[in-house]
Amino acid sequence: MAFSNLTSKAVLLYDEWIKDADPRLEGWPLMSSPFPTTFIIGTYIYFVTSLGPKLMENKKPFELRQIMAFYNFSVVALSLYMTYEFLMSGWATGYSFRCDIVDYSRSPTALRMVRTCWLYYFSKFIELLDTIFFVLRKKNNQVTFLHVFHHSIMPWTWWFGVKFAPGGLGTFHALLNCIVHVIMYTYYGLCSLGPAYHKYLWWKKYMTTIQLVQFIMITAHIGQIYIMDDCPYQYPIFMFIIWLYGAMFLVLFLHFWYHAYTKGKRLPKVARNGVKKDQ
Repeated sequence: MAFSNLTSKAVLLYDEWIKDADPRLEGWPLMSSPFPTTFIIGTYIYFVTSLGPKLMENKKPFELRQIMAFYNFSVVALSLYMTYEFLMSGWATGYSFRCDIVDYSRSPTALRMVRTCWLYYFSKFIELLDTIFFVLRKKNNQVTFLHVFHHSIMPWTWWFGVKFAPGGLGTFHALLNCIVHVIMYTYYGLCSLGPAYHKYLWWKKYMTTIQLVQFIMITAHIGQIYIMDDCPYQYPIFMFIIWLYGAMFLVLFLHFWYHAYTKGKRLPKVARNGVKKDQ
């Protein structure tokens, strides 16, 4: 009886909470509730941390060079497209880079931002292939907690962002992330083409710096909300989550930077969100 009452209260609370969702997203794929996203992420975590390594235990690593080259350059193309769409739906057409609130109208620009936010959210599922490729190539040392945490938390938190606040200053980090991914996946794509292309990777040493600058800019931009007077952004909790996420990875990258440059006296290995990637 107690469990039944608790379940009923949880359902009522959820129904009340979901009423505030953006009605423009009604009927969109994966947006009916957070449960499909949660299921996909749970399946991903189970596969890359348990099932996948067990299946590959007595098998040879897959040779995925051509598939990975296609994948990496496809992500580059998608990231370029999303960068353009984020710019044209707000960041280059009217946003102030300060207190930019969500436009809930059905204007062409506002709907363009909604579509771009949903596409960015969906792209996080595509990027789960990063880890799956690690498993299939038996690079299990790359499947670290931080790597899996980052790839899991992004689509889950972005479901809520898209569902309730698709636009405004909460999308600045997505714009930056798309720009950085153009650079990163270009590097990974060239790596996957083989040693003949490694001579074009002289800029490898700047990769960690680029990612470090990304998190500094995210943390600084989102931190403005705490010093601005009367910013009417509709969901301040999202600002705190973005700031916390940016600050956390900023600390992790500064730690990596310290050990790579100051203490280790060496050039840093390429890292993705604090996790070394070996193509």
